[in-house]
This record gives sequence, C-alpha cells and structure tokens, in this order.
Amino acid sequence: MPAPIRLRELIRTIRTARTQAEEREMIQKECAAIRSSFREEDNTYRCRNVAKLLYMHMLGYPAHFGQLECLKLIASQKFTDKRIGYLGAMLLLDERQDVHLLMTNCIKNDLNHSTQYVQGLALCTLGCMGSSEMCRDLAGEVEKLLKTSNSYLRKKAALCAVHVIRKVPELMEMFLPATKNLLNEKNHGVLHTSVVLLTEMCERSPDMLSHFRKLVPQLVRILKNLIMSGYSPEHDVSGISDPFLQVRILRLLRILGRNDDDSSEAMNDILAQVATNTETSKNVGNAILYETVLTIMDIKSESGLRVLAINILGRFLLNNDKNIRYVALTSLLKTVQTDHNAVQRHRSTIVDCLKDLDVSIKRRAMELSFALVNGNNIRGMMKELLYFLDSCEPEFKADCASGIFLAAEKYAPSKRWHIDTIMRVLTTAGSYVRDDAVPNLIQLITNSMEMHAYTVQKLYKAILGDYSQQPLVQVASWCMGEYGDLLISGQCEEEEPVQVTEEEVLDILESVLISNMSASVTRGYALTAIMKLSTRFTCTVNRIKKVVSIYGSSIDVELQQRAVEYNALFKKYDHMRSALLERMPVMEKVTTNGPTEIVQTNGETEPAVLETKPPPSGLQPTSQANDLLDLLGGNDITPVIPTAPTSKPASAGGELLDLLGDLNLTGIPSITAYSKNGLKIEFTFERSNTNPSVTVITIQASNSTELDMTDFVFQAAVPKTFQLQLLSPSSSSIPAFNTGTITQVIKVLNPQKQQLRMRIKLTYNHKGSAMQDLAEVNNFPPQSWQ
Repeated sequence: MPAPIRLRELIRTIRTARTQAEEREMIQKECAAIRSSFREEDNTYRCRNVAKLLYMHMLGYPAHFGQLECLKLIASQKFTDKRIGYLGAMLLLDERQDVHLLMTNCIKNDLNHSTQYVQGLALCTLGCMGSSEMCRDLAGEVEKLLKTSNSYLRKKAALCAVHVIRKVPELMEMFLPATKNLLNEKNHGVLHTSVVLLTEMCERSPDMLSHFRKLVPQLVRILKNLIMSGYSPEHDVSGISDPFLQVRILRLLRILGRNDDDSSEAMNDILAQVATNTETSKNVGNAILYETVLTIMDIKSESGLRVLAINILGRFLLNNDKNIRYVALTSLLKTVQTDHNAVQRHRSTIVDCLKDLDVSIKRRAMELSFALVNGNNIRGMMKELLYFLDSCEPEFKADCASGIFLAAEKYAPSKRWHIDTIMRVLTTAGSYVRDDAVPNLIQLITNSMEMHAYTVQKLYKAILGDYSQQPLVQVASWCMGEYGDLLISGQCEEEEPVQVTEEEVLDILESVLISNMSASVTRGYALTAIMKLSTRFTCTVNRIKKVVSIYGSSIDVELQQRAVEYNALFKKYDHMRSALLERMPVMEKVTTNGPTEIVQTNGETEPAVLETKPPPSGLQPTSQANDLLDLLGGNDITPVIPTAPTSKPASAGGELLDLLGDLNLTGIPSITAYSKNGLKIEFTFERSNTNPSVTVITIQASNSTELDMTDFVFQAAVPKTFQLQLLSPSSSSIPAFNTGTITQVIKVLNPQKQQLRMRIKLTYNHKGSAMQDLAEVNNFPPQSWQ
C-alpha cells in the first residue's frame, strides 16, 4: 500500500472543501483508508493514522473505531507513539466504556517509567479520564510521585491527586502526609497545583479544613512575597507577579477564614495590602481585586476592610468593561444587606447604571437600586426608578413595577404620595403590572378616606379617551363606581376641581364596556361600577337600568350573569339595593396560604374583589393540557373559563340565596406538591358550600433562584372518574429570590369521593433554557376528597 498522507496534508485538503458534502466525502474516503491500515496491523503508520483520526474527531466526525489503536500506541516503547496514544485515550475514551480499564496496567507501568516525560503523560491521562476503579488501583503510585523531588512530576501529580479525590473521596487521607511540605516548594507551578489540591481537600472535608487552618500564616507569607517581589519575567503578567497563583491563594484563604475568627484575623493585613497595592489599569489586576473583595466579604473581616472592599466595587462600576461592571453590581447585591450604609455611598453610580445599554447590567442595577431604597431616599430613588420604568424595555416593566409597589408600600412618606406613585406606575407600565396591583391599590384608596375625592378625580382624568392601560382602567372604574358622587360634586382641595356630570361619568363607563381594548375582567369592573352608581346618582337611574338589562343577553357568560343578578336587584330586591351597594368599609390586607383577602378592620370578613386575567398570548391552557396525553388513563381537562371580578353583597345580602356560590375555608392543611431546581409549588384547598363534591385547589408557585422563571405553564391531569377545570394563572413569570408568587386555581369534581391523585406537567424558561418536568401528586390530605 502507498504511504498514507501526512496530517498537515489532510488538514490542507479538508480546508479546500467548498461545501459540507465535499468535506464529508473527503473524510469518509480517508476513514476508509485508515480502517484498511488498522486491519492490516500496519505499525509503521499507526501513529500518523491515529493523529489524523483525532483531528477528524475534533471536527465532529465519528472516530470510535480508533480506540483500540490508541491502546496499542500506549503500549509502544516509542515516546512519539505514547504521546499520540495517550492523547487519543483522553479524547476518545471515558469511564462509560469498559475498554478504558485495559489501560490501567499500561498507566501503572508508565508511572514508574525512568523518563519523566512518559510519567507526565500517564499522570495527565489518569487526571483527565481515570474512573473510580482506576483511581483506586493507581492512587498509591500518584502518592509516591507527589513526594518526589522532581518539580515537573510533583505539579502533575498534585493535579492528578485532585482528580483521584473527586472520584474517590475516601482516599483523601492517603495524600495528607504528602501535602505537608508542598507549600515549601519554590517552584511556582508546584505551588499553584498544591493550592488547588489543598482547596479541593478543604472543600470536601471539614476535618481537613480544620487541619489546614494552621497553614494560614504560611499562605499569607507566600502571598506577601508575590505582591512585594520585583519584576519576574517568567511569571509576570502585565506587571503583576503570577496573578494565577495569587487568585488561587485568595480563594483558599476565603475557605479557611470562613466562620473562623483567628484565621480571619491572621489574613486581614495581607488582604488590605493586596487591595491597596494592586494595579487597576489592567484586567489582570481587576481579577485579583475581585477575588480579594470576595474573600473580605466571606471571612470575618474588620469593618474598615469591608468598607474598602465595597469602595473597590464602587470603582469597578466606573470601569468601561461591561463584565467588570456586572460582577461589581452582582457582588454589591450580595453584600447590601450586611453593609447597607457602605453601599449607599455609591448610590448615584448604581443609579447611573440603569441607563446602561447592556440589559444584564440594567437588571442587576435595578435589583440593587430597589435594595438601597429606604425611608430617607424614597422620593429621590422613586423618581429615578419611575424614569427608568418609562424608558426601559418591556421585559423589565413587570419586575420594576412590582419593586416600586413594594417599596412604596413600605416607605411611603404620605398616602397622597403613595397613591400618586402607584397611579404613575399604572399609567406608565400599563398591562405589564402584575395582577395583585389592582386589589392592592383599591385597598389603599379605600383606607385613605380623606383622599377619595382627590383620587377619583385623578383617575377620571387619567383614563379620558384612553382605555389601553387595563389595570388603570379597572382601578378607575372601581373608584368611579364607589365615589361617583364625590366626582360630580367637584369638591377637592388638593386638585383643581373638575365639573363632571352624571351623564359624562356613565359615558366613560359605557365606553369601557364597548371598547375593543377592554378585557372581560375590565368590563366586569365597569358593569359593577355602573350598578353602584344607581345609588349614588339620582338623575340617571333609568339609563343604568337600561344598560344592565342590555347586558343580560351578553355572549360573555360572566357579564351576562352579573347583569341578570343586578337586574334582579332592580326588580325583586329593589328595597335592598341601597344597602347592598353602599360604600365599601375600611379594609385591611390579610396574607393567607391562598389568594390575598381584603377584610374589614372590625373583624367582619368582606370578600375581596378577585380577578384573573386572560392567559398570555400563546399560553392556551386547554390545548396545552391536552398534551399530557392521558397520563392517568383519561384526559378529562375541561375548557378554561377565566372568571371576571364579582363582588358579593354585604351582610344585608344574605337573602340573595348565595347567588355567587361562596366558598367556605375548611381548614384543610396545605401540601408541597413539587420542589425542585429552585421551583416550589404548594397546594391549598377549599371545599365548595354549594357542591361538597367540588374541591378548589389554589396553587402557589415560588422561585428561590437568582433569575426569574418566564413563560411558566402549569398543567394537570386526573383519572377518568374525576373532572378537572384549570383556570387562568395570575401571571406567566415567577420572580426570583422568592420575591413573589403566581397563583392558579384548579377545580376538581369528585362525585364518588375517591382518593385524589394528579399528574402535573411544568414547562418554563430559566437561564435561557426551556425546562420541562413531570411529577405525580399522591399526598392529598383526606379532608380534600372525603
């Protein structure tokens, strides 16, 4: 056979290919020639053929048929053959393939070879792809090489020992005697790998951590020599002596000093020296400073040192490099709770980062800005954040609006400022605000009795001719229904009074009812408001009766039901209408395991205005639920019917024969249905008074990770003996750090009172990846189905 072409010629030939098909043809032709050579046991060109095969493997083509040839090269006495053989083993073999065990004896022989370079090849291969079996067999050889005087072998043996410890942690004590003298080595390579080995041992064993804490003074001395030494061309990077070793030592000090006063005290001075003497004009210096900051924040350092670390991060925020600004914001966010005042000094720089073009920096700056809000700076910070809300990308609006709501609720200097701020958010963020904003603002307005006239006038002006911001229209409709008499009176000390007639108010509400931009929920608010105005207005009652009767035949089932009930009030229960539609009492918000409730402050419960928005575009629960493919023997998921807000009449309405089917909380214990990858889903239960066979399950999904979970879809399936109705979720995005939850209601009809079981399917996007998981829930409490 003619001699095969060389590797360089093959690379040159493949690079001349003009199409993918032409390249594949060349590869297939060469692979056929290599196979023929392997079959003929051609020892002369085996090394060359394996080298070409490795190149084709790196291009993505299959090369598994060369595995045994790699073992033959490893067994060769020639160094060039061994080098290619070991390289092939590292690329083509792993512990999933039993053939790799055939290498064990060859590696053992080479670890005891007379040539250091052959020993180095064996150490590299074992440290790269050695299985737990191989590590157990060869750990003794590695431990012997760790004690050798040859620095070339000691650094490779140290890294191989790291791999052995990861694979077989119980072998850690074997390497303990050999590590005692590692830090006395002058060679930088051995020092570096020794610190890596010590770090691995300390992270994996508390006993090792306690044992190695006595090395802190020695590590401090090494680090001091590095920063005080002069120019060393061999290890110098941009004027800094061996920055890689400095970073490794700082990480090890961070582990040793955590939760230990004596160790932290021993390293305080050297950390201050590194922080003040490191050059910041080059990226390598910033890397060392960043590790220094992390170490200072993680150990029990002095307060002055922590302030120095935060000031370093503040300087990072002024850097032109986006990555440096990002890590500074992330680090400040972690430390803001423990060193709030020190971070506050850099507030103006942090706020400037809200204007950055990079979305990752914007998000971190927004989260940090909210963490810095307090009672002293609330006005200034809210002004900046409202400006950011007005100009930011749509993906930020929901999180920013929620943050402003929480901050305003906690630190509002006055109720008027609070109301103005939330109305500004509703006007700016529009439909991006989360569902709980509407009932929370209604509760706030109701409790601010002196602000009722001012609020209703502001809301009336805000929605004149513009019904695009649905949450704003919902709050405005509710307020006009509740305080319509104050609106037409024109009495408002805080605001220039407006002259509004009863007809004009009804015109606005009827426009909301017929607007194409109005969701079903918003129309429900508007119709209820019109009905309430029948007791506040005197001249337009006949017009209100006409509107209510018209919607009694609406194709929207929710509106039709409301209209029929309100029409019954006019006809059959007109003597009770004024009592039923009187002004809402002062309410307070109560947090329960289920949805938020609004109750009277005197203890008499008043049902909240509950609401569900239509599902976001592309998230149709019915069609997606059908994808569960009959997981429990039958797909009985009924179509989703979003419910609009319905207000139950007050105590005087008991004679309405419970038209709205009120639910009675039965004290059923809640359960955790799912907890994985930071996503937690809890079920709370209620039993219907009108139909004991119906169990209403409210799911609450929370997210403990550092990033939001978006496009969240919850689906459920039950056996054929049950019937299931899945209502719309409160949102499709679960905020990070458990800062909020989304809720969704499931109604299960269980006529035979059988034990409840459910299969759930979860899909969401997290960290740029589409996530999906299935789970079965069988631990329902007996009270939920008996």
